[in-house]
Amino acid sequence: MTRGPFAGGVRRTDSAPNFPLYIPSRHHKIEGMKLSAQEEYGLRCLLHMAKLEEGQSLSIPEISRAEGLSVPNVAKLMRLLRLGGFVESVRGQSGGYTLSRPAGEILVGSVLDALGGRFYNPKFCDRHAGLERICTRSTDCAIRTLWSTVQDVLDSVLRRVTLRDLLCNEKDMAIVLESATSHLLPLLKGAHPENSANAKDPLF
Repeated sequence: MTRGPFAGGVRRTDSAPNFPLYIPSRHHKIEGMKLSAQEEYGLRCLLHMAKLEEGQSLSIPEISRAEGLSVPNVAKLMRLLRLGGFVESVRGQSGGYTLSRPAGEILVGSVLDALGGRFYNPKFCDRHAGLERICTRSTDCAIRTLWSTVQDVLDSVLRRVTLRDLLCNEKDMAIVLESATSHLLPLLKGAHPENSANAKDPLF
């Protein structure tokens, strides 16, 4: 075993595998599932625009300064949001961008889909087939069912939350999300077979 070109890791040099085997060191941090920067920043830009009064618009440099992002990054985000139908450009000396429809009609789930795509889609397995043309688990895969269910849960929440809902503080947002996720509680409780009708689950 020798140190390889991997930050903080070790690379096997024997001839058994035909590819480097990365073994994280105890100092190496493995990231979990997370939103992309494009999704986070795009949603923030859109939320900033939702605060505008009717007839107002914001230029790319103005959005850049307000959100602490680079002008090229904001320009890219505005292009994606325009193509997604969430913003429209305003011409003229005081032109810029404005929402294409009321904030209450813009679903957070739709915005994230346009900015970064879905967490899971039918082509997921094709992109994770390893060295094979078709995934070895394609006929029967419990992992596929897990990711598909996670996507369904995400959709059921994010498609109940609008951009207008986000125009509040954290405390009020918690109330909004409590309402948006209330339909999930019976499902989650039912996932525990040991829970009887009268049992009290401390998690809920």
